[in-house]
Amino acid sequence: MSADLDLSPPEVPEPTFLESLLRYGLFLGAIFQLICILAVIFPTSKGHEHEETESTDGKTSEQMKKPKGPATQIRQKPKKESKKKR
Repeated sequence: MSADLDLSPPEVPEPTFLESLLRYGLFLGAIFQLICILAVIFPTSKGHEHEETESTDGKTSEQMKKPKGPATQIRQKPKKESKKKR
């Protein structure tokens, strides 16, 4: 009975060029996504934050100074009020 069991490792074919390219591409994509997520969670640039707050303060003060006018409407032809008589 022990003669029937084949305990040798199965033969695995060598990966093709396309399979290895896909494998390493997926690893690089995963690393890039992790870097992007960490960049959002832990911002590093302190000078850029200071510039953003100044620019947003300037925008809000400009918006407060401008009076709100009527909302722009799409120009449409006035509808005729009376129907033509036949």
